[in-house]
Amino acid sequence: MGFSLLPKATPCILLLVLLYCTSFSSTDAYDPLDPNGNITIKWDIISWTPDGYVAVVTMNNFQQYRHIASPGWSLGWTWAKKEVIWSMMGAQTTEQGDCSKFKGGIPHCCKKDPTVVDLLPGTPYNQQIANCCKGGVLSSWVQDPTNAVSSFQVSVGRAGTTNKTVKVPKNFTLHAPGPGYTCGPAKIVRPTQFIQADKRRVTQALMTWNVTCTYSQFLAQKTPSCCVSLSSFYNDTIVPCPTCACGCQGNSSQSGSCVNPNTPHLASVVSGSGKNNFSPLVQCTSHMCPVRIHWHVKLNYKEYWRVKVTITNFNYRMNYSEWNMVVQHPNFDNLTQLFSFNYKSLTPYGTINDTAMLWGVKFYNDFLNQAGPNGNVQSELLFRKDKATFTFDKGWAFPRRIYFNGDNCVMPPPDAYPWLPNAGSRQEVSLFALVIASLVALVFYAHA
Repeated sequence: MGFSLLPKATPCILLLVLLYCTSFSSTDAYDPLDPNGNITIKWDIISWTPDGYVAVVTMNNFQQYRHIASPGWSLGWTWAKKEVIWSMMGAQTTEQGDCSKFKGGIPHCCKKDPTVVDLLPGTPYNQQIANCCKGGVLSSWVQDPTNAVSSFQVSVGRAGTTNKTVKVPKNFTLHAPGPGYTCGPAKIVRPTQFIQADKRRVTQALMTWNVTCTYSQFLAQKTPSCCVSLSSFYNDTIVPCPTCACGCQGNSSQSGSCVNPNTPHLASVVSGSGKNNFSPLVQCTSHMCPVRIHWHVKLNYKEYWRVKVTITNFNYRMNYSEWNMVVQHPNFDNLTQLFSFNYKSLTPYGTINDTAMLWGVKFYNDFLNQAGPNGNVQSELLFRKDKATFTFDKGWAFPRRIYFNGDNCVMPPPDAYPWLPNAGSRQEVSLFALVIASLVALVFYAHA
């Protein structure tokens, strides 16, 4: 007969251990919850000019829950020949470069490797095109598909004037606003077709190429950006975020700096931290994460159970607008009611409905303030019990994984989850202790 030290229901525990160990890996460029998510950049040449062409560049965010927040995207590339940008609408390059060779009209940009940024809201209409001028902000595809697209127009000179002489740019880069995205090479595809407003005529681009950019959390930051804590009504233990989940205090190379919330000069420290510094300035905690998500199993009814979710911002440098959270739990197929959050079911595994995307209600709680008294949002979820699967045992009531703004959060280790007071594994330990105590008592009695 085999002997094992593992308690019962080991498959569940092993699954939790596997998810915990793989929650943040250096090779985690593929997102299992959004396997087809990417940002596609499409160039459509719409007309030829005496020395080049005019193109409309469109950026589509096909990621379900990862968006680009302020200060927005910046797009870069390297010209294949000696092209220049004569003019732009809906965007601008960050530098003009050396245009001293031009005696007449001066180009908008003469750099070999230009960097383009979106224009700000309020730009004059004669400088706009459709889907421009949002300050570089791109919504996720699920939250707001109409604002998950950005466009600009560019007039390119010293380039080819036919499909055979035009050379596509190389070495595309996308920052949002920091690193994280890797862009593939431009690929010439079938020209885009445009349906006219009256829907009676279709035109098409003279030439089209696509660039696909994918996200890697490991490239975006050296350490995780969020963590999860747990609690329940049936156990007094509050399981905190793992210590040093996002770095350790005093190790600035890992986690950035931290500020004690009780410091008398807090306001001056935060205001002097630098507007263009995107590294977190977090409140000093044991976990050092910019964001903490707390999952509390609140109530148990005859046919339902209720959970309270609280998201807390510990980052003094960041307000999270249009934030979102993705949660994986097997009972999401029976989610009955959700309070003050929006919800959409995600099905990355076909028909298995165990993944949900949650985000704030517009103009109510879609804005997560920086660290401080108002730096949190919360909601409650009501689930219907499935008699075939429901249990509070072995940590089943807690999520398998959580993402915040597209980044995988650090979960507590499975053996630290709040257990039922009468958990079977603890009964076994207690019985074992009772047997040992009895044997010891017998030995002392025999020697007496």
